[in-house]
Amino acid sequence: MKRLRIAIQFCVAARVLAAASFLPAENWPQWRGPSDNGLSRETGLPLTWSKTENVVWRVPLPGQGGSTPVIWNDRIFLTTADGEKNLLLMAFNTAGKPLWQETISDGNRPVRGGEGNYASPSPSTDGKHVWVMVGTGEIGCYTVDGKNVWKFNLQDRYGKFGIMFGMASTPVLDGDRLYLQLLHSGGSWVLALDKLTGNEVWKVRRPTDARAECEQSYASPIVYRDSQRALLLTHGADYIIAHRLTDGGEVWRCGGLNPKGSYNPTLRFVASPAAVEGLIVVPSAKKGPILGLDPASKGDISDSNQGHYWVHPKNTPDVPSPLIHGGLVYLCGEEGTLLCLDAKTGEQCYQKRVYGGQHRASPVYADGKIFLTARDGTITVIKPGRTLDVLAQNKMDEQMTSSPAISGGRIYLRTWDALYAIQAAAK
Repeated sequence: MKRLRIAIQFCVAARVLAAASFLPAENWPQWRGPSDNGLSRETGLPLTWSKTENVVWRVPLPGQGGSTPVIWNDRIFLTTADGEKNLLLMAFNTAGKPLWQETISDGNRPVRGGEGNYASPSPSTDGKHVWVMVGTGEIGCYTVDGKNVWKFNLQDRYGKFGIMFGMASTPVLDGDRLYLQLLHSGGSWVLALDKLTGNEVWKVRRPTDARAECEQSYASPIVYRDSQRALLLTHGADYIIAHRLTDGGEVWRCGGLNPKGSYNPTLRFVASPAAVEGLIVVPSAKKGPILGLDPASKGDISDSNQGHYWVHPKNTPDVPSPLIHGGLVYLCGEEGTLLCLDAKTGEQCYQKRVYGGQHRASPVYADGKIFLTARDGTITVIKPGRTLDVLAQNKMDEQMTSSPAISGGRIYLRTWDALYAIQAAAK
């Protein structure tokens, strides 16, 4: 009987292990991942790698781009420049084989002395279609096999962009709609498009008293949901604003991110807000304030304590977006300094340098690790917690401005030269 019990236990364990091995991979369907907040449930990821160690494959790319790849099952999609002129949507399978590419637009332009270009907005996918936008305003929908469904230029429909470095905001895909913020000196619009037709569902003008370069935003909208509400959050032109998903109507707004008494006319927002249930974390720019806001707010809460859980008065990241995990908020500055705050109170846990290189990518979390990506290709891995614990630093020795994408037990890294698949114990 004892042997029989052991045999039965062995069979059950084998079935559990077999079932676990066939658990579906978590997709990374848009810029900030499966929940639009930089968090992944994937496990078994490597702690260390290099250009050769734990590399499953490396595929060269035809040009530079800062957009993050998106993954659905065995398909990977990314945008990139093709040399200096064209902007492409490219598709690969998870074996690293190129599947197809489409020219989305010409008119690519390098910005900030070559730091970026018009391949900055990330694509998104639902496994059947992929949506793409580039800095020229060209936006479109393709099947995952590369067939064009619809395409048009946002500037033709909504007016010429007045923005210094190209429209870099990434649309957010939610349900049957694609939501966009077009905040620039030539206009201030928030849009909902039908994802399968490209038809306008609603359009609202976004009022602001911002002036000069502050009218221009490179941040991306996000969708917030809890059991009581669903909100579209747009960030730029001195305010974060919450809109109803149904018609774009304004629910609440909050300023105070560019104080009127010391107004900075070049304070354009790049970092996007981040949210978990019950909390919205709002960055500003150029070492300015960080806000912890209540999603249940109403009206204009700029000049009151209403709706404010906390205010951290300085040291916001200028470009990387916040990450919220385990009751803590992580904010990675451009110079490689990591600021960690208590999510409930805003109290500072630490602020320490993790790596001296410039950081443009946003931090992501998976497998008990937080990944911070520097422009020179150094990815610092830290352990989440109230004290800084650096676990590893991995050097790719290639320029990077896109955030890691995580799916199927792999970390996908997009450098200016190539797309990498990183996996533990790769052969």
